[in-house]
Amino acid sequence: MSLDVPAGERVALSGTAAGTLTALLRAVAGLHPVTGGVITVGGRDTRTPAERAWRSRACAWLPSDPGVTGRTVPAATVLARSAHPAAAAQAAERLGVGRLVARPLRSLTRRQVKLLHLARVIGCVALGAGVLLADDPTAGLTAADREALADLLAGLPVTLMVSTDDPVLTVLCGLRVDIAMPLPAQGTAPPVPCAEPPGTTNSLSFQSS
Repeated sequence: MSLDVPAGERVALSGTAAGTLTALLRAVAGLHPVTGGVITVGGRDTRTPAERAWRSRACAWLPSDPGVTGRTVPAATVLARSAHPAAAAQAAERLGVGRLVARPLRSLTRRQVKLLHLARVIGCVALGAGVLLADDPTAGLTAADREALADLLAGLPVTLMVSTDDPVLTVLCGLRVDIAMPLPAQGTAPPVPCAEPPGTTNSLSFQSS
């Protein structure tokens, strides 16, 4: 595949294999090594430690199922892990889970934990992450949750890539890409392309080999 995403674009990714979409998003985030083709963000690759460190700051990553780690710790720990905890706390309030921060994670539902992690990545954007990568972010959420999330995303000055079939999110995105071909799901990165226009800091570009 070959895809060039300008800075500030919102992209909805869809396809028959959820693992393919997850692998692509993880590769963009720098969590899968790219063994064929190239992926750049803001014109930068991930060949050096400095480039990989920059990518981890430039891209906010939200997995489909964040899980419940450290189950005995308070829910506030999730927000504290954000690059901007105060902004994450504000996002948690808008998503309706701000009141839960004093409770232990083990007492929360998966839906509530997911909303807290959504607030966490929004906090990362507040501190300068120019790209938000979200893997099926509305799965397991209520209709009211989905509307609140779409409202938050609409106001973010960020390049958004989201794997979703949710009409609430797809209508938010100006670019929709259907990925039908199988890509490596685990361990290796999908071959993807990139030719970046100069002067942008949060645009993406993929190019398959």
